[in-house]
Amino acid sequence: MTGVAESRQLREVAEQAAKLVRVPLLDAFRSNIAVGYKVDLHDVVTMHDKESEVAIRAFILDRVPDSAVLGEEDGASGAGRVHWYVDPIDGTANFARGLAFWCVSVGAVIDGEVVAGAVYDPVAELMFSADLSGAWLNGAPLRSRSVADERHATLITGYPVARDLRLDGRERALAHFGKLVETFSALRRPGSAALSICHVAAGWVDAAAGFGVNAWDVAAAILILRQAQGAYRPLTLGKVGTEARDFMCPGYVALGAGADYPTLMRVAYDISDRRDAAAAGRPKLSVAGGKP
Repeated sequence: MTGVAESRQLREVAEQAAKLVRVPLLDAFRSNIAVGYKVDLHDVVTMHDKESEVAIRAFILDRVPDSAVLGEEDGASGAGRVHWYVDPIDGTANFARGLAFWCVSVGAVIDGEVVAGAVYDPVAELMFSADLSGAWLNGAPLRSRSVADERHATLITGYPVARDLRLDGRERALAHFGKLVETFSALRRPGSAALSICHVAAGWVDAAAGFGVNAWDVAAAILILRQAQGAYRPLTLGKVGTEARDFMCPGYVALGAGADYPTLMRVAYDISDRRDAAAAGRPKLSVAGGKP
């Protein structure tokens, strides 16, 4: 079992690793950045993602030799007790185009539980971090807060992207989006899961939802949100079983303390339940609704 002292030490390493790449990333930001693509034209990568991951990986393995590092760009290395999930730039498309909503995310997992993490926004100089004793923003205790009524709330979501239109069907996906637009006071699509969840943890927005994330996107942010008294609801989306750890699930709803958003939850669970059914070869649900 991981103790508070060890988790605090790992948080400090996560913070240092995230800040390690601040200068080269800020030097590159809003310059003439060459862009490549991974899965499709919506999945952007740059040389700065790869170089930052190499630097963070080397730093972590030097500071905590009993580690395995899983990064977005170069996969896994090492075979230690502490598993690190690293996204060198979460929000690469924003970074590459000069939009100031991107971050570095570093999370530490032991025995399947996130025990420390840091999400760093170099442009705004914001360090969100957490360990087993709490969550902080630039060293000050962090507490989430949300308005109780979703009609007065602000929601961050990237849904739907092109992949969602393919998986859920254009008509249904746009209907889901329309329902969220009609329900919430404001809906924003800034484009970084880790930073969106941290904005919920800080009380700057009321909720966030994503339907295509990876462990390196959310591992650190999950702990930050929960230690800030927020709630994280994982969604399996037909990709993992119900026994999967939260940070391994490809979808989520993040809620600040005090949030009660039935429309958001109905939409999220309908998307997830339908994808679960499709993956299992079961008939799709005939009506929207999902879990209560």
